[in-house]
Amino acid sequence: MKQQRHAVIRELLGNATISNQDELRKKLAQRGHNVTQATLSRDIHELRIYKGPSGYALPSAADEDDDLPGIQDTLSSFGLEARQAQNLLVIITTTGGAQPIAAAMDYEDFPEVMGTIAGDDTVLIICPDMEKATGLRVRLEKYIG
Repeated sequence: MKQQRHAVIRELLGNATISNQDELRKKLAQRGHNVTQATLSRDIHELRIYKGPSGYALPSAADEDDDLPGIQDTLSSFGLEARQAQNLLVIITTTGGAQPIAAAMDYEDFPEVMGTIAGDDTVLIICPDMEKATGLRVRLEKYIG
């Protein structure tokens, strides 16, 4: 089922411009794949889909050989501000910039990151404790342009 869904996602992105996750979720439902937002986010991560200025896109063959932009490049492009509340970090981004930043955070596999949640212009980063969150915030602030 997952492989079939991934094939449909690739086909949809190859044939049309899709600007947000909800639009992609609706198109998948029309094709018989009813998924939750969490499942779709995992699919986007697994397929290494990124969101550019014109919407979601699959990595090209060249992109698959090279890694997607790292957290440093992604934060300098989309990040505006990092805020901390106890063990939580909130990254304020440009509109549409949250998903690329969350994906980059996930790809970096930082040990102090327990998980990320992306909205449209905000990323929530969950750390195990306040000390690790503070260290990560300081590091990420250096990358924000």
